[in-house]
Amino acid sequence: MITITDAARKQLAEVLAAQEGSGHSLRLAIAGRGPQGFEYELTLLRADEKSTEDMEVESGALSVLVDAASADNLRGATLDYVQQAGGYGFKIDNPNPVWRDPIALKVQRVIDTEINPGVATHGGHVALLDVREGKAYIRLGGGCQGCGMVSVTLKQGIEKAITSAVPEIAEVLDTTDHGAGQNPFYQPAKSGQSPFD
Repeated sequence: MITITDAARKQLAEVLAAQEGSGHSLRLAIAGRGPQGFEYELTLLRADEKSTEDMEVESGALSVLVDAASADNLRGATLDYVQQAGGYGFKIDNPNPVWRDPIALKVQRVIDTEINPGVATHGGHVALLDVREGKAYIRLGGGCQGCGMVSVTLKQGIEKAITSAVPEIAEVLDTTDHGAGQNPFYQPAKSGQSPFD
């Protein structure tokens, strides 16, 4: 499934050993896709938080779980611990294409070239999570997560840009947890300033 380098294995062992209690695991999932490729989510889980659907890729003292929905796109990937700008961190080398579906690839291109440059002016970003049955599923982050103008941005900007450029898409659905954003949702806005106004 995935390869874990010796450097990553050593660092993971240290991180897991520092947790209170026993039975912790590292969970690896694909959280979205962006201009640089897959976006990953690494989470420490207690034993009671593990899902039976996750796949265990390492046995013994080191428990690493792979999100079942991400498994196909992580096959052949390598988890490493390397020096990066600003210090050390985990790095995932993944040989898989970001999108296999040509419609999803078109939607991603619109997000990268038209949408993200616009929402970046307000400190936000949009990640494409999936494309199914004529619907594009997205997640908003940064300044867009919890913004009172999100409904305007979604309908008048994001959805309009995607459905105009990719006629196979009829609807764009926002899966964002806006209550967890930096700008708490006061109420959905009907007017105001959106990056697409």
